[in-house]
Amino acid sequence: MMNKKRKIRKLNNADTAHLRIDNHEKLCRIMQKETHDKIDTLANQIARLEKILIGAAGLIISGLGAALVQLISK
Repeated sequence: MMNKKRKIRKLNNADTAHLRIDNHEKLCRIMQKETHDKIDTLANQIARLEKILIGAAGLIISGLGAALVQLISK
């Protein structure tokens, strides 16, 4: 009667190690994808901010240039 209850297969150390490694690799792939998506989002935000800063700098330079022209012409 005891033998029938022991039919449940116990995992040996090698099987447990393979299972843990497989689970870890799956988790790493998921985390890598999430990290890649976050990096892409940040890259897009940085590109947008660069465009805004370049535009603002251009406006400031042209405004100062116009003020300089006004001061020189008077």
